[in-house]
Amino acid sequence: MSHNALVSRAAFNRRHVMRGSGPAHLVENRTIYESHGAELSIYDTFTEARNVRLDAEEILYCGMITGKKVLHGKHHFNAVFLPHESFVMAPGESVAIDFPDATPENPTSCLALGISRERLRQVCDQLNRKHPLPRELGEWRPDHDQLLHLYHTEATQQLLVRIVDSFLGADTERDLVLDLGITELLARMLRQQGRSFLLNCARQDATLNGLTEVVRFIDDHLADALDIDELCRMACMSRSKFYEQFRHAIGTGPMAYIQQRRLERARELIAGGASVTQACFEAGYTSLSHFSRRFQQQYGLAPREYASQQKADRQV
Repeated sequence: MSHNALVSRAAFNRRHVMRGSGPAHLVENRTIYESHGAELSIYDTFTEARNVRLDAEEILYCGMITGKKVLHGKHHFNAVFLPHESFVMAPGESVAIDFPDATPENPTSCLALGISRERLRQVCDQLNRKHPLPRELGEWRPDHDQLLHLYHTEATQQLLVRIVDSFLGADTERDLVLDLGITELLARMLRQQGRSFLLNCARQDATLNGLTEVVRFIDDHLADALDIDELCRMACMSRSKFYEQFRHAIGTGPMAYIQQRRLERARELIAGGASVTQACFEAGYTSLSHFSRRFQQQYGLAPREYASQQKADRQV
């Protein structure tokens, strides 16, 4: 799996940088790589720590590799971050980080990509030209009001592996691969942000346009069998137009989106104390084995492992 590949890259980095000596810092020991207008930092923390400050000078995309972080930010933002998850910080933003489980044998590791605001504007302009949002939803634009909490799909995890390899390797095509990889990562980030915005619009006013009505309906009926033709009629679009508009706004097709929302709903239920079986069926799955396989692909943990982890966190 690509998550194991990312773990192996982080371990390789530690061996390469610290050969012959221990880490320079036990908390957030940082290795920096720079290329093509972007900066990759790999952070390793080897001991438990609290309230470690992180400041973002540019846009900062942070992906968890191993261990656990607890972030505290503005607007009462408090969240646990685990492998297969990431967070995005706007320029000038600060967070305080706890490392509750870090040890020398099992360090907490994450990657952080510093990306210029100009690069993000270029990707926004490109999306607005080639894949504009429905008029009622405005334009693609970065939202600097809050941290963005992302859950990695397997495709995003594979992308992060390619980006890290581009920094660590000596490939003659390195800059080209890195350029394309960062553009794709920003597009994925913006589409995730757009998806969250669309979902919020749907919750506040489902009649805003055809897509918001469909998104609201999907969210209210995740446990039911959902028919694409019914969704097309609801959006007042032909099947081809519906798929095109949906993919432009959300970055994936409607069936893939429904599966993502079902997994997110199941994850929320398990985090709230529901059993794996209960979460499986309430999220719309009819096969526990199929649900477990899809959950692990999405989050890097089997649902029972995730349930045990959440139970342990609640008991702390």
